[in-house]
Amino acid sequence: MTTVKTDVFVHDKDIAWEDLGDGIHRKLLTFEDKVMMAKIRFRAGAVGAAHSHPHIQCSYVESGEFVLTIDGRSETLVAGDSFLVPSDKMHDALAVTDGVLIDVFTPMREDFVS
Repeated sequence: MTTVKTDVFVHDKDIAWEDLGDGIHRKLLTFEDKVMMAKIRFRAGAVGAAHSHPHIQCSYVESGEFVLTIDGRSETLVAGDSFLVPSDKMHDALAVTDGVLIDVFTPMREDFVS
């Protein structure tokens, strides 16, 4: 079991964006062993490539417009919408416009902090 965690209060202004390439940036917000929240910024046209992971993912569209595909089903989502990715389901995202997603994972994504 990992012992990685953040403080109970985290200020967005104190976290640097991590450049993931191809128009995608990430900030890790709060996390501990069982849960993690991240902010992902996409430039228009950026693609979150198809992938799967054992974590359950709940996401909120903070801004922008995205085409999400989860387990073969596609939907267009805009600010205020949300989605859930069950464990081990293939999913991807296309940013139609500049936008931001808030992702919550359980358990935490250890691969994001290693």
